[in-house]
Amino acid sequence: MYYSNGNYEAFARPLKPENVDKKSAYLVGAGLGSLAAACFLVRDGQMKGERIHILEELGLPGGACDGINDSQRGFIIRGGREMENHFECLWDLFRSIPSLEVEDASVLDEYYWLNKKDPNYSLMRATVNRGEDAHTDKKFTLSDKASLEIIHLFFTKDEDLYDKKISDVFSEDFYKSNFWLYWRTMFAFEDWHSALEMKLYIQRFIHHIGGLPDFTALKFTKYNQYESLILPMVKYLEAHGVKFHYNTVVTNVVFDITKDKKVAKQIQCIHEGKEENIDLIEDDLVFVTNGSCTENSTVGDNDHPAIFNNSVGGCWQLWKNIAAQDPSFGHPEKFCGDTKATNWESATVTTLDNRIPPYIEKICKRDPFSGKVVTGGIITVKDSKWLMSYTLNRQPHFKEQPKDQLVVWVYGLFTDVPGDYIKKPMKECTGTEITEEWLYHLGVPEAEIHDMAVNSARCIPCMMPYVTAFFMPRTEGDRPKVVPEGCVNFAFLGQFADTARDTVFTTEYSVRTAMEAVYTLLNVDRGVPEVFGSCYDVRVLLDSTSKMMDGKKLADVKLPLEANLAKKKVMKKVSGTVIEDLLKRYNLI
Repeated sequence: MYYSNGNYEAFARPLKPENVDKKSAYLVGAGLGSLAAACFLVRDGQMKGERIHILEELGLPGGACDGINDSQRGFIIRGGREMENHFECLWDLFRSIPSLEVEDASVLDEYYWLNKKDPNYSLMRATVNRGEDAHTDKKFTLSDKASLEIIHLFFTKDEDLYDKKISDVFSEDFYKSNFWLYWRTMFAFEDWHSALEMKLYIQRFIHHIGGLPDFTALKFTKYNQYESLILPMVKYLEAHGVKFHYNTVVTNVVFDITKDKKVAKQIQCIHEGKEENIDLIEDDLVFVTNGSCTENSTVGDNDHPAIFNNSVGGCWQLWKNIAAQDPSFGHPEKFCGDTKATNWESATVTTLDNRIPPYIEKICKRDPFSGKVVTGGIITVKDSKWLMSYTLNRQPHFKEQPKDQLVVWVYGLFTDVPGDYIKKPMKECTGTEITEEWLYHLGVPEAEIHDMAVNSARCIPCMMPYVTAFFMPRTEGDRPKVVPEGCVNFAFLGQFADTARDTVFTTEYSVRTAMEAVYTLLNVDRGVPEVFGSCYDVRVLLDSTSKMMDGKKLADVKLPLEANLAKKKVMKKVSGTVIEDLLKRYNLI
């Protein structure tokens, strides 16, 4: 496996890999990573579909990319992943997956046309005082000290950040900034999370810093990600004869390990309550999604809170069983050992009549029934004790959704503290109580809140104990390589496999690990698109610096006397050069 860029290899079809007709594949999990790997096996590996088996513990595919209409509870979305134009592997995949919405178009075509016609941007990023504009005004409000801390983090070597927390690299100056408000609510970072992951995020999305305050950086699917992304992949795979085995819990993959070679020899699983073993030969390829941010998710309803289930879920136990066989298989306990640090809660609110929508429209400044962008990303309640955020994507968000209903996604980053209106921690609240807290911050008169929450809305809370597990501080080797050293027929997929320079908690990361795994084990002779190199582009660095300085010029930055003298000398040297032109173009001088 090797990396490539440009369109020379992007448009090329690889030759059929040698001996692929003798091989079979077993993929553990039916989330985005596994489905993507199956698609790459079919498209680029040219493996026969009937030789590909997907083993899924639940009764449906999708993993964390969900969105269902539960016949008892109603519409449920645990969360959604933000996407952008430089998800190179994701778009490489979806250019080949037929759209279920548009005839003779791919999912990429459909997505591209939609976001060209209806571009995403927010008109209200944050509120205070029960629905008033917080006037973040697209400003980052970084002090010089905080700006220098970001720059220092950006240039720090990965190994110097192993096992360090965000709180180890930033001061109170940084935490007071709008930058941190935008960042922590958009990506769900806490100050005890990994400083390394934050650095990787800054580098990975440096080209979108200017779009952080109003979400112009983002693009969204037409419907929820299950219907817009997962179902088209499932239909594609089923059309190629790929076999889905639901209600199958894989408990272990047993290896034959020698000094120079690791061979997966057996898959141990429980299928519909019965223990089964799948014996493997070296031509049988095994792909395992190790760990999951949505493992042990529980849902409540209007009258019941979602139960906090912090037991070790099936996918975590599987990884532990695999990891016990060799150090190269990673250290799952670093990620799943502290659910107090990795949880937050979301809720799906469905409006049932015309009482709540006017409050939404007043804040987001758009008609939520227009079929176009509504909030354009999350609206953060800046003064919420839960640090609540909420969003409405294009409506309807589900194909089956009635035209007079709205589906709203709400989440709270702090689940252990009492709310502002409901004096209970979010994790103890029923759906009605979460709706009441949200309506309070929308500005609904207090006398109307309870009746509106009970009769004008339905709310499904969802507690996720491991949702930010991949942000926990880590060191080298904690996440196993996509294909661990010496493995000949085995690979890891998803957010807890390790690949170069990309960032977890994205759809791109799942698809990238899938592509790298398939290309490595099958020796596919085509390059995997490398991560977009914006952090190496001087134009992007100058532009993002200008944006983060909120329009200040270099001359306005206060530096120690010695540094100021050096700055003057540098400016004199670059006068009349292309460097001076660049500094002017990006508003730094």
